[in-house]
Amino acid sequence: MKALKKFSSHFLRSVLASPQAALILGFAGVILLGAVILWLPMSRQGIDISFLDALFTSTSAVCVTGLTVVDTGKDFSRVGQVVIVLLIQTGGLGVMTFAGLAFQLFGMRMSLRSEAVLHDTLFQRHVGAEFGHTFRTILLLTGFIEGVGAVLLFVLLSREMGVSDAAFSAIFHSISAFCNAGFSLRSDNLVGLRENEFILIVIMTLIVLGGLGYTVVHEIYEFLGRFAVRSGETFSIQAFSFHARIVVVITLFLIFGGAGFLILFGIGEPELSTWELIVNALFQSVTARTAGFNSVDIGRLPSPSLLILIMLMFVGGAPGSCAGGIKITSAAILWARFLSGLRGQREVNLRDRMIPQDLISRTDFLVALALLWNLTGIFFLFSFETGLKVDTLSLIFEQISAFGTVGLSTGITPQMSWASKLWLIATMFVGRLGPLTIALWIIPSGGVKIRYPRGTVMIG
Repeated sequence: MKALKKFSSHFLRSVLASPQAALILGFAGVILLGAVILWLPMSRQGIDISFLDALFTSTSAVCVTGLTVVDTGKDFSRVGQVVIVLLIQTGGLGVMTFAGLAFQLFGMRMSLRSEAVLHDTLFQRHVGAEFGHTFRTILLLTGFIEGVGAVLLFVLLSREMGVSDAAFSAIFHSISAFCNAGFSLRSDNLVGLRENEFILIVIMTLIVLGGLGYTVVHEIYEFLGRFAVRSGETFSIQAFSFHARIVVVITLFLIFGGAGFLILFGIGEPELSTWELIVNALFQSVTARTAGFNSVDIGRLPSPSLLILIMLMFVGGAPGSCAGGIKITSAAILWARFLSGLRGQREVNLRDRMIPQDLISRTDFLVALALLWNLTGIFFLFSFETGLKVDTLSLIFEQISAFGTVGLSTGITPQMSWASKLWLIATMFVGRLGPLTIALWIIPSGGVKIRYPRGTVMIG
């Protein structure tokens, strides 16, 4: 036992010495373990599932994507469904987070560098004694939010199914929603519930909270705590950090802006009432950026609506959250840079703050990598799926959905070739970890100390 404890502690320390390696190897290990378990007969409902489909499902769950090649509710047994929801929870919180928890359970202290990485990713605060308290608070907040969501969903679902089925379905969908996974036990996802606005609103709320990022959720928690103690305190947006203000404002803009365009171009369900149309448009606008649940048939959406969803999926959610994409803060910096260029300003200002040049450079690099990966992926899918009779927009939609770890699909995922499935697995992996994380791990640090003469070219 002592030898095992010593080996485990040594392994965790060596992995956390490189934050990028810890993230990549940690996620890869959990995905492979999940695939093996899902491939076992006990995880299946008496049907044959290839290892590739099990690997695809495990990757989609750990990367909280939601793309599926088999029916989660019908093809997996209760054991398999429990494994999937555990993989979702693991991926939602992040392997690095669980590595930090493992260190605390072993009674050891992490290195300052490792603590700094976790703080940078999750909390954006100084390294020190506050770490343990904040870390526990985040875990408690996650459990509390998912618990409240599960209770509300149980009350709503128990009207149409038995107590035990309603309880498991409520827990499964609450975790899937908060972790922005988009997995559902229903064969039609949530299309059959599109007229039940209360269920959609609960799931929408869980998705938004999960997509804000633990930093912002923790700030909201602290603010509500102060507000409850000081009854005379008035609400002020200035009580939140600059990061939190940007995240909340851009999130609301994308939600309502996306819903407005979806109502304008149509969501393919003419039988819905005006109120149901608004709720479902808001729901799809929310899920397109982060989660991947769908209350309407995505395959029936008109092309302009699909393009709106593609743009929302590419942007994604907030940093440090369960969402993928380039992140809304990157989109905000790009927009601020565009406006500064139009005004002829050298500095990039965002809501009365100047953005540092190194942050702008990292944003440019991240977005360039994301564009390069997706253009390559679209080319590959076009090459692999020459025999699949679908329009090109559906393949583009599938690629961006996998990269943004969204999980929406026009319905072509199960029919895709093994080569396309392997590419989508890689895309979900890159999208969850972020292309910048993988690039920093692959590209050696430092560089050759050479300066070249200045050169100019004509542009425009």
